Amino acid sequence: MFALDEVNYLGTAIAAAAAWMFGAAYYGLLGRAWITAQGRTKESLAIENAGKSATAKAAPFLLSFVGELLMAFVMYGILTHLGMFNLRAGMISGAFCWVGFVLPTVAINNAYSGRRVMLTVIDSPHWLGVLLIIGGIVGAWGP
Repeated sequence: MFALDEVNYLGTAIAAAAAWMFGAAYYGLLGRAWITAQGRTKESLAIENAGKSATAKAAPFLLSFVGELLMAFVMYGILTHLGMFNLRAGMISGAFCWVGFVLPTVAINNAYSGRRVMLTVIDSPHWLGVLLIIGGIVGAWGP
């Protein structure tokens, strides 16, 4: 049974924070390639962001963290239903979620919107890393 009062909220928050920091490092390394894969330039992004408020610029980063908190919470639920809380079970569950849900979703959305395949090649491993980190931490920290 999955009960909200049994959730390891500290573990889920740490998992989300670690995944968020991974994303910052990942796109810090691949940012230029990611911009190119979108068919944009650093200059075009600067022009696009010039009129935005600090809040509007920060919104995607906040949304990423909230999304990763939700992922960590759901991963806790998955591991609860499996009855397996350990690093290995968490990482395997994260990998399965990525293969079955995230990779197809990213690929399909990018294909329908006419985006370059390279965008999927760059974005998908990021989400694999996120789910492995979340699964590993939530699994290791347990209930």
